[in-house]
Amino acid sequence: MTSSPFGRVLTAMVTPMTADGEVDPAGTDALVDHLLATGHDGIVVNGTTGEASTLTDDESVEMMRRVKERAGDRAAVVAGVGSNDTRHAVHMARRAADVGADALLLVSPYYNKPTQPGLIAHCHAVADSTDLPVVLYDIPGRTGIPFTTPTLIDLADHPRIVAVKDAKGDLAASTKVMAATDLLWFSGEDALTLPLLAIGAVGTVSVVGHVAGAQYAAMIAAVDRGDLTEARRIHEALIPIVDAIMTPSQGAIMAKAALVELGVIASATVRLPLVESPVEHLEALRAALATLPGILDR
Repeated sequence: MTSSPFGRVLTAMVTPMTADGEVDPAGTDALVDHLLATGHDGIVVNGTTGEASTLTDDESVEMMRRVKERAGDRAAVVAGVGSNDTRHAVHMARRAADVGADALLLVSPYYNKPTQPGLIAHCHAVADSTDLPVVLYDIPGRTGIPFTTPTLIDLADHPRIVAVKDAKGDLAASTKVMAATDLLWFSGEDALTLPLLAIGAVGTVSVVGHVAGAQYAAMIAAVDRGDLTEARRIHEALIPIVDAIMTPSQGAIMAKAALVELGVIASATVRLPLVESPVEHLEALRAALATLPGILDR
């Protein structure tokens, strides 16, 4: 599969904030411009990395609106609307549609651990609430509940549930669902992007893409033309930066720190309970950034 209605190189965008913790409109515009200049054809707003859990509803909707306005027709905007309250998720889905989002990202309900029939009913309720396509977000390490293989095959029958962001780390399960459905598959875990592309994924929803969008675009292009040697070379070259952003603390924290290092945003501020990177993490991040050709010269 080499096409997608909402892009193939997407990043789960951080929410830029001022030093006092308010959402930064100018920083948001600058970040959108940076992503579009570095190989992206889609942007995910209000995902985990966007600190959606500590944004108000109005802040979330304004982020959707502003990013879509800035991106225009240059990239699709996928809006995170997940909640562990189905009524709230439906409400946010409708607000996302009202401000022009191109698709919805729907994470499984966290904390309350519904049964799989409850998970299916939740997804149907959100998918039925607008005309927008839905990307399911499978990340049981955060939510406590996976989309099982039978559940994903069931949900694929809904006409607006069209894709999965896979952060489950189970390549065998991913293969089974891809073989049984037409769901578009996206890597949701940077370390596994190449393996997922090799078994049929169409693209990535990345965190490391904040600084390595061009590399992920090149990896996808290499897989498309059957050049797994080149794809593997890119994959291996990205190991230091994937480790530096995803391993020491938390993706939103380190992605913001990296964007400050590159001069894209002015502040690495995150909202509690997140806290900014300690010195040793920043030193490792700088060393990793230096392995990406030319990135510190932009």
